[in-house]
Amino acid sequence: MKKLFVLIALIAVFAACNTQPKVPVIIVDTLAIKQKAILEEQARVKTEKDSIAAIAAARRANNRNNERGEARNPGTNEAQVSSASGGTAEAPAKKGWSAAAKGTVIGAGAGAIAGGIIGHNLGGAAIGAAAGGGAGYLIGRAKDRKTGRVVKKTAPVQ
Repeated sequence: MKKLFVLIALIAVFAACNTQPKVPVIIVDTLAIKQKAILEEQARVKTEKDSIAAIAAARRANNRNNERGEARNPGTNEAQVSSASGGTAEAPAKKGWSAAAKGTVIGAGAGAIAGGIIGHNLGGAAIGAAAGGGAGYLIGRAKDRKTGRVVKKTAPVQ
């Protein structure tokens, strides 16, 4: 029996000493991704401000024309001004599971198993699944923020 434990320990040591990674390591420059997202957001806000300024200018011109009693110029209505400003293209949504979703599923599964073992009943498993799912979500959400998948919401521009 002792020889069996020694053999298993030696196999574990040799397996752990494998220095070649089995999965290629991909280095992601998160700082560059965040900076790009900030620049895109600033450009979007500038476009919105420009379109709001164009609409306001068209309204002021329309009001001046109405006060003077001049005929309204059909080429300066709001719908044409706002559509001429153009829309911003949305970034493509990231595909696959987010870290928050993965964390929730893994945490709920682990919590259910642990709760079932500790509580010896279905109620303990349900409580463990809820607690584990919540903890897994919080951990995964933090990972999503670090990778840039989730960006903190900012106050709307007024």
